[in-house]
Amino acid sequence: MIHLTGKERDWVLYDVGNSAFVMLTATVIPICFKNMAEGAGVSAADSTAYFGYASSLVTILSAFLGPLLGAVADIRGFKKLVFACMVALGVLGCGLLSLPAGWLAFLGIYVFAKTGYQGSLTFYDSMLADVTSEERMDQVSAHGYAWGYLGSCIPFVASVLLMLHGERLGLGSMQAMAAVFLLNAVWWLGMTLPLLRSFEQVCCVEKQKHPVHDSIRRLLGVMEKVRRDQKIFWFLAAFFFYIDGVYTIIDMATAYGKDVGISDADLMLALLLMQVVAFPCSILFGGLAKKLESQKLIRISILGYLGIVLFALQMDRAWEFWFLAVCVSVFQGGIQALSRSYYTKIIPREQAAEYFGFYDIFGKGAAFMGTLLLGMATQLFHTSRAGIGLLSVLFAAGYVLFRKAERLGR
Repeated sequence: MIHLTGKERDWVLYDVGNSAFVMLTATVIPICFKNMAEGAGVSAADSTAYFGYASSLVTILSAFLGPLLGAVADIRGFKKLVFACMVALGVLGCGLLSLPAGWLAFLGIYVFAKTGYQGSLTFYDSMLADVTSEERMDQVSAHGYAWGYLGSCIPFVASVLLMLHGERLGLGSMQAMAAVFLLNAVWWLGMTLPLLRSFEQVCCVEKQKHPVHDSIRRLLGVMEKVRRDQKIFWFLAAFFFYIDGVYTIIDMATAYGKDVGISDADLMLALLLMQVVAFPCSILFGGLAKKLESQKLIRISILGYLGIVLFALQMDRAWEFWFLAVCVSVFQGGIQALSRSYYTKIIPREQAAEYFGFYDIFGKGAAFMGTLLLGMATQLFHTSRAGIGLLSVLFAAGYVLFRKAERLGR
């Protein structure tokens, strides 16, 4: 395990902060939403589909905003400012989820909060080039995901205790849920402050007389460079498919688990176990990248996810959900961390935020396809298993395109 510098540690802490919100989106938020929707007479299949559509809307908004804001953020002195604005949007939205509202308003606030979260990652990912050296990127990136998984367990456990034992503190069920969202918003903000205090933008372009116009011009230039650089283009094409499947599993695992009869308690405890197991696995993948090519580890992870999706098609028992949670945790941190660091190595570092705007289009921004397909297939066939089956196509396509990108890189 490497020793992190102060700036690397502050960068990692942001993952610890935002991962608390990620845990909410994977557990509490979909459970809360589905219970609210079904209490209002919405069927289980329709509530799953609506949640999928909301997740798709978030990724479309992120895809639109990411490249443009990324181009602005690459100007000297702008990256921290734009990053702080997106964090503020996400933290505020997380806090607003505590307000008493109907299921539709709750879903709208969720879109608001997650758009801020997704937007912040465009700039957070690009900050990797500012806080560490190229030879340390794989391991530092892996540490971000690893400590994010482990650190998020603290507010999550506190949240579960509030939901289960809030009455001992004199809180009703609605008050306890409101306290959960406020707690996680404060945690997210608190873990962000060290990075905001210490971050210095090293990789940048100089401020121009017309920053917005020049940012758009540079953005168009980056689009042309991505089109011409076959290694970057085909990697992003592969990333579009396989990471779409990864994020769809993250967004929809709990909703799918409820549809096949897994209890709320089993869902939350299994996902807590996933966070704990993901910590050493992410560190392990970062260490393995020193001995094996990161490309090989990414390929292994894609095939691992393909197996997970195929197994999930027949899942109907709690132990199977627990088993899949462990399997996902083995590959989740590794495939995200190594994809991020691999991409950072093959792009111009002084234009990192611009290029990561496109990374979000092909990755987080493109994740609308998986959630949209899952939602449509679920409503069409009246079972979420149909939607899960479509994810296998995403991983298979991602693997084929990634092999093509590798061959072009040699």
